[in-house]
Amino acid sequence: MSEHMQLFTDSLNRFLDQEVAPHYQQWEKDGIIPRDVWRAFGQAGFLCVDVDEAYGGCAGDFTLSALVVKVLSQRGFAALATNVSVHSDIVTPYISHLGSEAQKQYWLPKLVSGEAVGAIAMTEPGAGSDLQAIRTQAISCDDGYRISGQKTFITNGQHADVCIVAAKTDPQAGAKGISLFLLDKTAKGYQVGSNLEKIGQHSGDTSELFFDEVICADTLGVKNQGFRHLMEELPRERLILSVCAMGACSGMLDWTVDYTKDRQLFGQSLAQLQNTRFTLAQLDTQISVNWAYVESCIDRYQKGELDAVSASKAKLSSTELQCKVADDCLQLFGGYGYMQEYPIARAFLDARVQRIYGGASEVMKEIIARGLLK
Repeated sequence: MSEHMQLFTDSLNRFLDQEVAPHYQQWEKDGIIPRDVWRAFGQAGFLCVDVDEAYGGCAGDFTLSALVVKVLSQRGFAALATNVSVHSDIVTPYISHLGSEAQKQYWLPKLVSGEAVGAIAMTEPGAGSDLQAIRTQAISCDDGYRISGQKTFITNGQHADVCIVAAKTDPQAGAKGISLFLLDKTAKGYQVGSNLEKIGQHSGDTSELFFDEVICADTLGVKNQGFRHLMEELPRERLILSVCAMGACSGMLDWTVDYTKDRQLFGQSLAQLQNTRFTLAQLDTQISVNWAYVESCIDRYQKGELDAVSASKAKLSSTELQCKVADDCLQLFGGYGYMQEYPIARAFLDARVQRIYGGASEVMKEIIARGLLK
């Protein structure tokens, strides 16, 4: 790690020690992270760090942005890592890459500062991985488009001030009839539903959204090219989820190593038993190998060379490993691993969704297979 990266990491950890760690357990109980946390993150310079200076960013690169979610995940703040990654590494790049100058001038500074929170709405009650099946429609009108439909499982849905919405502009054209829109939460007809209760990542708001003839002046990107835009941006989304997974793996292993050194069993530390030592050695090896591949993908993304198949491999392997590490480490904690006061218990529950959102493991396998067999 460069000196600059180390200083950034140290600053981030100090911020988390002061602003997050003392409150995170209560946020988990409350089922949501307070809105003012976003402003604190923005003021400290930890949101959208790779946005150009012309829009209020610090013109860093993806490595720096990935470092933020890596540290959040490593510290056991999985819900916050997910919220921040959607805001900084999914919504913001969409606007940076596809937005008009007016859209960028209006939204990017607000996203950088935390004045605005971003969300992306693709999933619907009857359409998850199959985006061609979405039913939300955008009908052309004098003011632009009237958007009506329902979305679900939307990360940041409660707090989001701006939401990227996928809608059908040509219902008969399948994937070729999807367009993207930037919707302002204050628009008439934009309704935020309930904050959904999940088995993990309790403090991260995950919401239903409803649109009743919401007026939107123009598209984000090219009309009827929304599916192509989504496919172009998905590698970064899957890569940042891989970073979250690997950060969590590293954190869980560190906690478990410390615990097994201190825990006494049969007159010796748990760490002296062969089963413990072999389990830790295997996990450490798998984490190191997966980190190497994820880091190679980060390098390729920086060069503009990361393809969908490689990103899918990273997402599949890292998130499957995250669930294995969570299970194996919890087992070494014994009964204490089942207690919510121990971070490993929360990490076990938080890990499960990683194999579902951003493209389920089965979808990743299909993408990889298509690349292999084409």
